[in-house]
Amino acid sequence: MLAAMTEAEPTYTGGCLCGAVRFAAAGRPLWAAHCHCRSCRRSAGAPFATFVGFAREQVTFTHAAPATYASSPGVSRSFCATCGTPIAYEAARFPGEIHLYVCTLDDPAAVSPAAHVHVGEQLSWLRLADGLPRYHTTSREGEPLP
Repeated sequence: MLAAMTEAEPTYTGGCLCGAVRFAAAGRPLWAAHCHCRSCRRSAGAPFATFVGFAREQVTFTHAAPATYASSPGVSRSFCATCGTPIAYEAARFPGEIHLYVCTLDDPAAVSPAAHVHVGEQLSWLRLADGLPRYHTTSREGEPLP
């Protein structure tokens, strides 16, 4: 009898601009979304930040570990201490998760964001017509905006 074939779990790799921090995320992501909150915008230096969420145990740092910064109570942001590239976000309100910046992936196109979160803080001049659901805070805290 032949063994049933199963689809291999994907592995996502990535790292910082200079290559000092590298990571691998094994298995399927929990979610991917664009965040418009002020602290993510400031951390990324961009009008919004795009994250992919994984269970913490799915992610390993394969070179230098990133430096961390406690950006607010219960929130830790990781970055490369050499080149400054933002790497990840972890928060007590999302226990057991790590949120990686999608554009630090070697293949950022491998992940498709499914929503916009914290649009209550979105910049007034930003206009996006991608058709994705938009949440005032997060999808865990309410229905999408009309």
